Amino acid sequence: MANVTVPTAQSPAEFLALVKPAKRKRDGERLLALMSEVTGAAALMWGPSMIGFGTYAYQYPSGRKGEFFRVGFSPRKSALSLYGLKDDERAEAMLADLGPHTTGAGCVYVKNLDAVDEAVLRALVHRGFQRPKLHEA
Repeated sequence: MANVTVPTAQSPAEFLALVKPAKRKRDGERLLALMSEVTGAAALMWGPSMIGFGTYAYQYPSGRKGEFFRVGFSPRKSALSLYGLKDDERAEAMLADLGPHTTGAGCVYVKNLDAVDEAVLRALVHRGFQRPKLHEA
């Protein structure tokens, strides 16, 4: 099965301009600026709703190959979904200092960007962007 989440030609700024509600749009714009600054990478849209920075190639033991972004986010209505920030034990420990959030299998969910510690968020983004990814080819 191929990875269907691939880079698109849509501009992240154009995508964010359409995000509702307005607070989530502002949060997305803040994350775009923060992640751009921390990573030094250009933002790309991945699929219809994810903004990613950097890429890495992966290959699973099964032989399945693909490419994905190193860190990124999606300004979903219920919460901001942050990707690539919790790939190791050190990052998991850092999350304790982030502020209010929940986690899923590969995501950190933040409902209120104003409530998190920006210095910790920046450190997590930096670590996630620099760190080799699981199954990296």
